[in-house]
Parts: sequence; C-alpha cells; structure tokens
Amino acid sequence: MQIRRLSVTAFCVALCALLGACATPQLLEHGPVIGDARLNATEFTTSDGERLKVSSWKADNPRAVFVAVHGYNEYAASFGLPGPWFSERGISVYAYDQRGFGRGDPVHLGKWAGGNVMAGDLNSFVELIRRKHPQVPVYVVGTSMGGAVTMKASVDHDLKVDGLVLVAPAIWGWQSMNPILKSAVWVTAHTVPDKTATGSQLEIWPSDNIEWLRMFSKDKYNLKQSRFDSLYGLVTLMDEAASAAPNISTPVLYLYGLKDEVVPEAPSRKVMASLTAPNTQITYKHGYHMLLHDLQREKVYRDILRWVEGAELVTPVSAETIHRKNQQLAQ
Repeated sequence: MQIRRLSVTAFCVALCALLGACATPQLLEHGPVIGDARLNATEFTTSDGERLKVSSWKADNPRAVFVAVHGYNEYAASFGLPGPWFSERGISVYAYDQRGFGRGDPVHLGKWAGGNVMAGDLNSFVELIRRKHPQVPVYVVGTSMGGAVTMKASVDHDLKVDGLVLVAPAIWGWQSMNPILKSAVWVTAHTVPDKTATGSQLEIWPSDNIEWLRMFSKDKYNLKQSRFDSLYGLVTLMDEAASAAPNISTPVLYLYGLKDEVVPEAPSRKVMASLTAPNTQITYKHGYHMLLHDLQREKVYRDILRWVEGAELVTPVSAETIHRKNQQLAQ
C-alpha cells in the first residue's frame, strides 16, 4: 500500500513536469486599505472597498446576536431556514456573502480570496456588529467552510465574541488527507488552476432534506462548479483551521453529524479532542453535513439556543444526540 501511494505521488510530480512549467494557483486580488469598513442594511463594505451583500433576520429586541458565516459555494441566504427561527426567539442573525461567492461581482465569483483575507473580513464584520449592538452578546455561527474561517479568525484576530458555534466545520486539510487525493488537488491546482469540477459524480448527500437540496441547486447564487485553485485554497484553509483548534480561547459549541459524507469523522474527532477552550460537543446520529438544513434541524437549533442560554445539555443515553462536555463554560 505504501509503495502504491509513493507511485501515485511520483506519477503526479512527473505529470506536472511533462506539462511544462507549473501554473500558480490564483488568488482573488484585494486592494489596499482605503477607509474604514462600513455596514448598512444590505451591504458590508470592507476596508479595501469590497462590497459584500448582507442578509439579516432581526429580532425586535434582541437578547443575543449571531454572525453567521456560510459554507463553500454558498452565500448568506443559506441561513434562510435557521435565521427566522432564531429571530422569532429573540436572536438577531446577520450574514454576509464572503468574497468570491454569492451576489458579488460576477468577475470575482469562484475565485479564492485566501484564508487570511476571509478571516480579516469576518473580524471587521464582527466589530461592526458589536458597535451596532454594544450591550448584547455576540456569537459567531460558522458552517463548514465558514466554520474553518471562524476558527482561523478566532486565533489570528482574537475575535471579540462571546462564543463560537462550529457547525460541521471544514477541517479536512492537508495533514489528514490521503496521499492520492492530496496529490490530485495539488497537481490540478498547479497545472489547470482555472479549470472547474462539479463533483456531481461523487454521489455525496449533504443533507436528508431533499426538498431544500432541490431549491439549493436551483438558486443561481449558489456556485455549481469549483475552480481547482479554489479547492486548493479551501484545503489549505481547512488545514489552518485544524491547526488553530488547540489555540482557540473562546467558548465553543462543536456540532457534527455522524452521517456527514463531506467532512470525515476521524479528522473531526481529532480536532474536537484537541480543543482546550471551554467547549461542548454534540454529535447527531442521524445528522448530515448541513445540520442547519436537515429534517431534524430544529433539534440542532434548540441545542444551540440552550447553549447560548447557558443551560446544561443533559442528554439521555437513548437519545440520538450524544453529548460530551469537556469543561464548564466560562462564566
């Protein structure tokens, strides 16, 4: 088996050499700082002038605020199911389209902005939300890629929030991938970086909510194809998120579905075990990758709400949700 792995790696290197000088994975260009970041009802303008669309679900008198960070190839409207549920219960939800995704400049769509830039955008957005709600607890809810951005930003920027809700965070990076897949990602990103793949033949089910998946596939703002250099950037971000986990100091709620076919269980368990911050971990026997959209999503919503409220998440042995609390939540 080891010989086969070495052979695949050698083949990929040889292929790269045969194709001539390797191309460079491209990053979405960002400009210098030209002013302070700004936020209005529909747009988040970054310090370098990038205009990112905002979606929000506001409570009349919010007792808490969620900054929601979407997953790969999605956009802010992906919180259209949990947003109203939480706002009806006194929690305002704000989400923005990350660079290269959603309703941004069509020229930029599909291009990878880089983990550092994405983490910086999240930090700026959090600061703006805290100014808007100075007396209210603020939490970041990051799903999949958004969870990875949240983890990186928490460590690199010391996010000033009251807690992190990581929903099936994308942590399947270079250090946990098998050599075959790792080589394939590297070679394609360095030979044909602007070519795309759809993943339609992988037969992966991200959720059991078929009706919602149909709506998701028809939404023109959800990207249907991924550039190879964007996938390369995503894997790098996932690696950075996994490395950041032990250094997170903010209280964490970590949610994972045991039917997740997108982010494997083994690296997820490893990252969960590496957390040193006060944390609560919940796994769902019948949960898929898109836990906030599954048929049992309200169970997930209730667990998030109870954690924010500071309630003990005591779970019977017979229940589908298996709870493990490592440390007491910070007061």
